Amino acid sequence: MYKKILAGLGGALALNILHEIVRKNFENVPHINEVGEEALTKITDKTNIDLSDKDHIYAATLAGDIIGNGLYYASTATTHDVTSGLLMGIATVALPKTLGLDDKPVAENNQIKAMTIGYYVFGALITKFIYDKIK
Repeated sequence: MYKKILAGLGGALALNILHEIVRKNFENVPHINEVGEEALTKITDKTNIDLSDKDHIYAATLAGDIIGNGLYYASTATTHDVTSGLLMGIATVALPKTLGLDDKPVAENNQIKAMTIGYYVFGALITKFIYDKIK
């Protein structure tokens, strides 16, 4: 089981590294972090948790992304790599609006939608690659 978790975290880290490099260096690309930051802000608005500092929101969102995606990949991508990534990518594009969040950062146009889905497929493939090497 720990090998699946390690592989899942590896895939999640790879996904986030790819996202950050592309986000900071190119235009008309996904900004998945913005959806996560908006969701986290909405969740914590009615609590005593102070995330008024943009850096704290970013760090908390990044940590949540890595942990959440890592666990998702560990439980799905180690056996269903491409399907796992496709499902998570499609959900990332489709769910924000349904959840009352701004979907523009991940679904503004077809290029951004395709790249968002591609990021999650990439993370799933990396997870499967790592898992196959360490199992």
